[in-house]
Amino acid sequence: MEVHSDWAPIGAKRFLDLVDGIGPTGNRQPEYSGETFWKGLRFFRVIDGFMAQFGIASKHDISAQWVNAKLKDDPVKESNKKGYVTFATSGPDSRTSQMFINFGDNSFLDSQGFAPFAKVVQGMEVVDQIYKGYGETPDQGMIQDEGNRYLKRKFPNLSYVKSVQRVESTGDEL
Repeated sequence: MEVHSDWAPIGAKRFLDLVDGIGPTGNRQPEYSGETFWKGLRFFRVIDGFMAQFGIASKHDISAQWVNAKLKDDPVKESNKKGYVTFATSGPDSRTSQMFINFGDNSFLDSQGFAPFAKVVQGMEVVDQIYKGYGETPDQGMIQDEGNRYLKRKFPNLSYVKSVQRVESTGDEL
């Protein structure tokens, strides 16, 4: 994934903070971010032809730290195209840690304030294989409360994140 802070600086910073171990307070908090946040995180809302949503930590004590860490909206500078990554929102200035990868051209989201901050540049064939069989069935409140205990029990086939790693650009990319 390639992060573009020029597209959506606030969203890009939140994503990189989640990767780098910076917690919702803005300080280094590896107990709430970094590998602790990402390991085992499920793609819990996956709609074929639309998007795959993720970003609720696998454990309640971690996800509880992010649920009220709301971000101001970024202006939309790029369109929601296939492979573009965007924070989910429940209204103005409500982004936290949930995001989604677009499976296709979802430019209708642009006028609703969904600002992409990154794009998949390698491995879209893996993204296309994310399990889609449960659609919108998993309950986000239950995920927040019980984390992966709920998801493994009720939705055992969900795809998940094994690990994340930040790789700095060398400037040689095309």
